[in-house]
Amino acid sequence: MCAETPDYKDTLNLPETDFPMRAGLPTREPAWLEKWAKMGVYDRLRDKAEGRKPFTLHDGPPYANGHLHIGHALNKILKDMVVRSQQMMGRDARYIPGWDCHGLPIEWKIEEQYRAKGKNKDEVDVVDFRQECRKFAEGWIDIQRDEFKRLGITGTWDKPYLTMDFRAERIIAEEFQKFLMTGTLYQGSKPVMWSPVEKTALAEAEVEYHDKESHTIWVKFRVTDFDMPDMDRAGEEENVDAGADVIRTLEKMRGTFMGAYVVIWTTTPWTIPSNKAVVFGDDISYGLYEITGRPEECWARIGDRYILADKLAGEVMRRARLDDGMYRRLCDVTSHQLAAMALAHPLAGADGGNGEWDDPRDFRAADFVTEDEGTGFVHCAPSHGMEEYELYRDLGMLEQVITYNVMDDGGFRADLPFFGGTYILDRKGKEGNANTAVINKLIETGGLLARGKIKHSYPHSWRSKAPVIYRNTPQWFAAIDRPVGDGQDTYGTTIRQRALTSIDQLVTWTPQTGRNRLYSMIEARPDWVLSRQRAWGVPLTCFVKKGAMPTDSDYLLRDETVNARVLEAFEAEGADAWYKPGAKERFLGNDYDPSEWDQVFDILDVWFDSGSTHAFVLRDREDGSEDGLADLYLEGTDQHRGWFHSSMLQSCGTQGRAPYRGVLTHGFTLDEKGNKMSKSLGNTVAPEDVTKQYGADILRLWVAQADYTADLRIGPEILKGVADSYRRLRNTMRFLLGALSHFEESDRVEPADMPELERYVLHRLAELDEMVRDGYTAYDFQGVFQQLFNFCTVELSAFYFDVRKDVLYCDGDTARRRAARTVMDLLFHRLTTWLAPVLVFTMEDVWLDRFPGEDSSIHLQDIPETPASWKDEALAAKWAKVRRARRAVTAALEVQRTDKVIGASLEAAPVVHIDDAEMLEALKSVSFDDLCITSAISLTGDPAPAEAFRLPEVAGVGVVFEKAEGEKCQRCWKILPDVGTHQHPGTCQRCDDALG
Repeated sequence: MCAETPDYKDTLNLPETDFPMRAGLPTREPAWLEKWAKMGVYDRLRDKAEGRKPFTLHDGPPYANGHLHIGHALNKILKDMVVRSQQMMGRDARYIPGWDCHGLPIEWKIEEQYRAKGKNKDEVDVVDFRQECRKFAEGWIDIQRDEFKRLGITGTWDKPYLTMDFRAERIIAEEFQKFLMTGTLYQGSKPVMWSPVEKTALAEAEVEYHDKESHTIWVKFRVTDFDMPDMDRAGEEENVDAGADVIRTLEKMRGTFMGAYVVIWTTTPWTIPSNKAVVFGDDISYGLYEITGRPEECWARIGDRYILADKLAGEVMRRARLDDGMYRRLCDVTSHQLAAMALAHPLAGADGGNGEWDDPRDFRAADFVTEDEGTGFVHCAPSHGMEEYELYRDLGMLEQVITYNVMDDGGFRADLPFFGGTYILDRKGKEGNANTAVINKLIETGGLLARGKIKHSYPHSWRSKAPVIYRNTPQWFAAIDRPVGDGQDTYGTTIRQRALTSIDQLVTWTPQTGRNRLYSMIEARPDWVLSRQRAWGVPLTCFVKKGAMPTDSDYLLRDETVNARVLEAFEAEGADAWYKPGAKERFLGNDYDPSEWDQVFDILDVWFDSGSTHAFVLRDREDGSEDGLADLYLEGTDQHRGWFHSSMLQSCGTQGRAPYRGVLTHGFTLDEKGNKMSKSLGNTVAPEDVTKQYGADILRLWVAQADYTADLRIGPEILKGVADSYRRLRNTMRFLLGALSHFEESDRVEPADMPELERYVLHRLAELDEMVRDGYTAYDFQGVFQQLFNFCTVELSAFYFDVRKDVLYCDGDTARRRAARTVMDLLFHRLTTWLAPVLVFTMEDVWLDRFPGEDSSIHLQDIPETPASWKDEALAAKWAKVRRARRAVTAALEVQRTDKVIGASLEAAPVVHIDDAEMLEALKSVSFDDLCITSAISLTGDPAPAEAFRLPEVAGVGVVFEKAEGEKCQRCWKILPDVGTHQHPGTCQRCDDALG
């Protein structure tokens, strides 16, 4: 019979699509970019979104000085997924990309170019120098823009914001002037983190911590006097004998402590010449220790007496090479007794009586002294440490303790005895000769007890990678605890109060841990250092009165007319106007005598620039935010001390509140082994390399699959796994396209007229629509992707598509075939829009395969509304039982296939025993044989025999294998008893009907 049976292949409704299985993304994606640019998709979306509720993601500006790294790609792809998903859910989602253009990295590059040509930057006209910096930034902006666009990022690429635009520089200056006019700005001299290599102050956000090996020294401060108040009171005692006893006791104390040494420990020997004090802890137990023996190589001498914290004395002695038997503890030393002592600097008298270190050192208690390490005493150089500075500031003693020994290049002042001309760091940021010079001099004068080396975490400039120092310099600060006085007091009267209140009352944090991190930073931070001693940036547009003190009320010129002249010039010429000849006279006009005022030439911290972007993007642009607030700031975790932080401070200083309603934080990128990426290690992954090998959609899918709240790993094996997930999704979409060929509106079936299986799929679509919208609203891209991926691969490809292939291919124009195709059309529209924010190129490919045209794009679509009526919980509960039973049947058939009993499931007609009457009724009400892709199936409530197959996780279902009876239909391949009894040879009843 088979030989005479016609070939029915051409009578089947086989899928038709030209959609390729191989994506070819690296070569095809650029064409879609060109299409979107030609169409003006972003502008068309703005027109379409008119009247919608706006959603503004404010772009944290990358720095314009190099090719993109994988962290840039992660950040921008996340932003793009936010913007696209919000747009497709019905918002007017705006995205204005921007760049940070000022600052030291660019200035440093231009200086390097000068040095290579033998030129000195200081000999170049400052305006010419700034123009070269501007040109350098412009070049990198063009390069980075193309690299971002290649990743499929949408936005106003033709009108980005740049901090160096004239308008932006004008507004940055205007924002600074608000600090000037409200009394928040002040000039102070305090220790700040200083880069000797770059010759400028640094903010905390410009510092990173690396291990550094430092000198560590134990230094002796000699007790030169001991004068307790009790000595004076003893002479006034009415009882002569009692007074004499007190005097004798105190004199004995004097004899005990005079000539003893208080020992300090430091990892910065170069600060010893600037020492002005030693401090101790009130609640620390101290003792007086005497040396009774010594080895050959040792700086301690027999008879020396050292005052040390008891907890640390043993370690100090060990460092001094003294064994346990070489010293003894003489007595307790109380804080009352310590306060009675006067100490001499270890270099006192060494300079031949010039008096550099001859004054007694201040000696008092301080609450920052601990006994965790060191000696229990802290040497104080308030010019080089904030805790010491704050201690003596609060005591009103700064004038007595501040020194100016260290110059801007990290060298000691030339006239400093012994050390003038030595450097803490050399010009390349390596160890200089200052530490060695200080140590050698201490050895020479007998001031050193011990020395060593320590490896510890130490602040470095993130630009030059060189260590930084704390150095007292005159700088301009924004006071964060001073009442601002601008009347915007809803969130508080000071910058700190406003920031902390905004964090809790205005801002939503993703993840919530971001709130804690920023809150603790702002709660503990000092005043904001606004000034930098560089050239490329926006200057502090202010004037100071000659001869006046910073504390004088008329020290700063506060005049709105002068401010307005500056702003007008900046608008027309940019910030270069500040540096042009005659600028001071021009801005002061006829209102003030230029000879009485000094023009400030420090530039603003670049974090003030980027912190001000809300002012010239959100508030100043037509496509900004209607209320000046961003719905979202999205950056890496490092920006809690960077852009999130500076934007908060800046906006609280000028607007009285945060500039954002939401903050999303992502982790860093690591290699596959969890190591930090480094060019020297060769474990970096460049976005350009990924797009060349796989395409940008694979990189986007990597972002969507990962938990961005933690650090993300990436590498060749991980990308292979992502590519495999992509192929599985692509095959799902390809099946839909093939199944929907020639689908017309007239084929559509209403849900009420559909079979239960189709209505169950609609229920799942309704559930997924809610999950997708909730997920995108919460920026949970991983959750959205996992739901959709599982749906596509498990519920569609492995279940619904597998079951309905028979109907799609073999049915004629039946109601159930039309219903299946209707559901697949609904699936198509939802899956393409649900996935479009992630797979921007692939979903465009899928969409255009079905809806071609020059003006057609998936990115002009919204996610379709899903009727609530599609949800049917009772039906879903029933089909949960059906699918559980199906799993047991398919598992039983797989055993037979593995054992070569059958080649395909259509050869089977199993008997299925069901214990649960409700499940049995459910299975009898559906075409369970079609669901299991068998030619027949028998359902029974009888107990399953012992030999029945059972799946442990599906209790109460037993499957007995039986082969199907009958002949194989040559069209649908089912084995049925009626095959061969119809008009068309070798067909079953269904296929005979389809052939007509």
